[in-house]
Amino acid sequence: MFTGLIEGLGAFIGKRSDVFSFDWPGLDEPYQLGESIAVNGCCLTVIEYDLSSFSANVVPETLRRTNLGDLTPGARVNFERPVRPSDRLGGHIVQGHIDAVGEIVRGAPELLVRFDPSFSKYIVTKGSVAIDGISLTITRADNDILGVSVIPHTASVTTLGTKGIGDRVNLEFDIVAKYVERMTNFTSNS
Repeated sequence: MFTGLIEGLGAFIGKRSDVFSFDWPGLDEPYQLGESIAVNGCCLTVIEYDLSSFSANVVPETLRRTNLGDLTPGARVNFERPVRPSDRLGGHIVQGHIDAVGEIVRGAPELLVRFDPSFSKYIVTKGSVAIDGISLTITRADNDILGVSVIPHTASVTTLGTKGIGDRVNLEFDIVAKYVERMTNFTSNS
């Protein structure tokens, strides 16, 4: 589980077959084999590492559902390690399981993202969404457009400050909304 509070920026190094490699300079704690790291919000498992970089398998399902296949060597990415039970939950509950890829129609600070309208049931004004792994509060909730306000700090410490019109971003909608939908559908179908 993650919080959507980005711990660092790094870069995509490249790939060989289904193994993607990333550079995370300035990491204050060594990697562990098998640990999870959210890359642009997508939970990946460390299979190789050294002092400042790690590699993870990226399977076809991940490539279909995320923007990781768009990465080119040197592309900046957001990183977050999972929350520990003793940590504060400063963002919101983020699983690292991407629901959809959206397209930016207006850049920060008043970021607008177009998405598949079948997911509109999961967004509400003042609700939560993770965009490229960043926990954000929804300020606009239309059928196929969501809006968030990106404060200067967030723009400077994440990739959102450099994203522009047409860029694709990973979207993870609120897990609580998905469970409420499931329980409501289950109850109404019983």
